[in-house]
Amino acid sequence: MAKKSVVTESQEIQLAIELIKLGARLQLLESETSLSRERLLKLYKELRGVSPPKGMLPFSTDWFITWQPNIHSSLFIGIHKYLIEHAQISGIEAVMKAYKLYLEQVDMGEDGEPVLSLTRAWTLVRFFDSKMLETACCSECNGHFVVHRLDLNANYTCGLCHMPSRAGKTKRAKMDANLLVA
Repeated sequence: MAKKSVVTESQEIQLAIELIKLGARLQLLESETSLSRERLLKLYKELRGVSPPKGMLPFSTDWFITWQPNIHSSLFIGIHKYLIEHAQISGIEAVMKAYKLYLEQVDMGEDGEPVLSLTRAWTLVRFFDSKMLETACCSECNGHFVVHRLDLNANYTCGLCHMPSRAGKTKRAKMDANLLVA
């Protein structure tokens, strides 16, 4: 019989603190720790100075397929898969380490937040575990990108090799362009 590791309450609190610092939503905290909702709320308020955001977690795979989120999701899942295969870690530890490595590689968005939040990264791993998403190899650059598992991906071309015409046309870029013309 396999020996189940015993996790102390202080280890659970430390995990919750680290997850909150990385931006975890309350539902993620409840799923990954055995701490009570009340305890998690107090911890969140203490660390962030505000109540946690309300509302449902993202539940659609479609967000991960759109142009910019796909690039970030693909980078994250590549890091995550590497850690699972080579670092002998799994579960929330692998998600957290992969997310920290992802953050080291990306610039923050206009709002100071990364494109891929920890909660979305955790959800992405769950979608992979449930076989709703997988990666496909780009026929041009040979990179691996997140795709719907049941789509036809034989000659897949990624969003970097075949950028959509409106890619990168954010409100900020439009405002900057208007300032140059004026």
